[in-house]
Amino acid sequence: MNISTVAGAQTAIASLDSALATINSSRASLGAYQNRFASAITSLQTTTENLSASRSRIEDTDFAAETASLTRGQILQQAGTAILAQANSLPNGVLALLR
Repeated sequence: MNISTVAGAQTAIASLDSALATINSSRASLGAYQNRFASAITSLQTTTENLSASRSRIEDTDFAAETASLTRGQILQQAGTAILAQANSLPNGVLALLR
């Protein structure tokens, strides 16, 4: 580039303008890619939070079901023990009446 003449300076300016336009176009493309990545990251973070909340609800639900099952088993065991105690006391009551 020869900028010592008007024509050379105008050619240099036109060349620099073209280079700046190319740079600006590249920056716009890169900015669009950056926005897409930021959007994808935000979406993935939201998905991660939703999955974590769902997993927590599922685990809590399983804990509640297991607690209910344990309580049911304990009640049945206590009822069985009470019935056996009553069954064992019946013959003694009959013997007492017969004496």
